Amino acid sequence: MNTPICDFINAYRDSGLVRAHMPGHKGVSHLGCEPWDITEIDGADVLYHSGGILRQSEDNAAALFGTARTVYSAEGSSLCIRGMLYLAMQKTGRRTILAGRNAHSTFVTACALLDAQVTWLTGGDTLTACAVTPEGLAAALDALAEPPAAVYVTSPDYLGNTLDIAALAQVCHARGTLLLVDNAHGAYLKFLPQDRHPITLGADLCCDSAHKTLPVLTGGAYLHLSHRMAEWAEEAEHALSLFASTSPSYLILQSLDKVNPYLECAFPAALAVCCDRVQGLKAALTAYGYPLAGEEPLKVTVTPKAYGYTGKQLAAHLKAQGVVCEFADPDYAVLMFTPDNAAEDFDRVERALCALPKQAPRTEVPPVVTAPQRVLSPRQALFAPAETLPLEQCLGRVLATPTVGCPPAVPVLVGGEVVGESAVRVFRYYGYDTLRVVKE
Repeated sequence: MNTPICDFINAYRDSGLVRAHMPGHKGVSHLGCEPWDITEIDGADVLYHSGGILRQSEDNAAALFGTARTVYSAEGSSLCIRGMLYLAMQKTGRRTILAGRNAHSTFVTACALLDAQVTWLTGGDTLTACAVTPEGLAAALDALAEPPAAVYVTSPDYLGNTLDIAALAQVCHARGTLLLVDNAHGAYLKFLPQDRHPITLGADLCCDSAHKTLPVLTGGAYLHLSHRMAEWAEEAEHALSLFASTSPSYLILQSLDKVNPYLECAFPAALAVCCDRVQGLKAALTAYGYPLAGEEPLKVTVTPKAYGYTGKQLAAHLKAQGVVCEFADPDYAVLMFTPDNAAEDFDRVERALCALPKQAPRTEVPPVVTAPQRVLSPRQALFAPAETLPLEQCLGRVLATPTVGCPPAVPVLVGGEVVGESAVRVFRYYGYDTLRVVKE
């Protein structure tokens, strides 16, 4: 598999041509990467109006992922989420989205910008998880007066939980709607010995953050359209262009291009070795007494309260031992691995955690928001006059925009919902001191 973007830019770097164009560094090395950093000059194609080297590379990625169309994003899955929602709403002519409540904050703001009406699917007792079952989805769809523009779910989620995408897709298609999947954490699923990618399992559209689990620079992502959506393929670029920068990073695009031959050849075998190492680490931690959550093959999610620690305490201990977690909150510590982790990395994590003495279990449980009241749509709340106030002054007020940290970027409340007592407890539990609320 060729690398047309990289080949063009390498040739340009060595050409000796005067760079009388952006960027301002003119290819002079300050950080070291500048000779490869260009803009959309003649021959470099135009992202979201592609027909040259960018389209050739995207077609390579589409062949790898088995899609009707794969479009690159240099602005992460956040851009792809906006594009997916726009496509679903514009093509179906409907405004309602049925979504898992653990959606990323980008989904919420995208719905506000697009004036989508969201009906939430709930399930589970943690902020970051939402156990959407085929039976529950069928009941929720049957309760609607008409099919929504799409069903939107997150799988894998931040804790490593995965949904039965194949069964959810069947439910959606039987009821005349689409399945959209936030697969930001699961680009690698295509390359497991048993292909578990959402597109393979029946999703209509999905986004992958290539940079999360593949050797791609931060910001590199894909918008995938299944073969069921082939007639929409040429609309995908337009959907992204509505929200994207007109100055995409060619460093990120080269990274997406460069990974294609690696994914085709060496990555599956390396991934299988990595998954075995992750499974070995999970087995060792379980034997030592650590409870684990999630079933995703590249994540180790420790639930350390039964071992006597909070997730943040565990993360602090690991950092002192030279290990930096992906995410930690009071209840979880999440570690993410890829084939680029050396065998020693797994040994270091095991040594660090198994050297920590077990303590009396911690019994506090995370509070949950009970039946939040919606008084404004997300769009009305987003564009209403707003102010930022201390949490204690926000009881009874209407949230203007989601207050989130990233990771995990899952909102406690969404814009337009009333900040009730249970929500205040949840915000306090996760360390939020201020909220942006609609002015009275």
